Amino acid sequence: MKTFFFASLLGVVVSLTSCAGYRLGSQKPAHLSHVTKLAVPTFENLTLEPRLGSLVTNAIIKQIQNSGGYEIVSAENAEAILEGRVTNVERSQFRADRRNVLRTSQLLMTLRVDYNIKDSGRSVIIHRGRASADSYTILDTNIQNSEAQALEDAAQRLSVNVASDITEGW
Repeated sequence: MKTFFFASLLGVVVSLTSCAGYRLGSQKPAHLSHVTKLAVPTFENLTLEPRLGSLVTNAIIKQIQNSGGYEIVSAENAEAILEGRVTNVERSQFRADRRNVLRTSQLLMTLRVDYNIKDSGRSVIIHRGRASADSYTILDTNIQNSEAQALEDAAQRLSVNVASDITEGW
């Protein structure tokens, strides 16, 4: 009888403490926990690459919507505004052609952004961040098309980094 009592007590204690610390729902950083509606205007493009600001902005909006942490709304209805700048695009040779080391066969594209979240009521910056992402592409005869695909891939990877920073804190 005593062993049954202790086994039952142990079962109750284990079941009550097995999920200690876990919560359902969003795990936003503490300083962003009050924000539920977020506006994302087009990121400023400080590079010479055309339409890169809108490409990055669209990727970030889609990723934030997929994460479910914030509702994307217009600036008038937002509790906070995510503003950003595309600061740099780097192209570098990742792999050379076997027969000619001066000819690139695979390209590494690195995309960098700086962003901050402002409280829309007070215009105070409540979060700052910086993110970067890499994309590798194999160059074919249409180099411009290969670079455009690499930039789109880098923007998607970058959006994962930004969204995880503002929705999960890392």
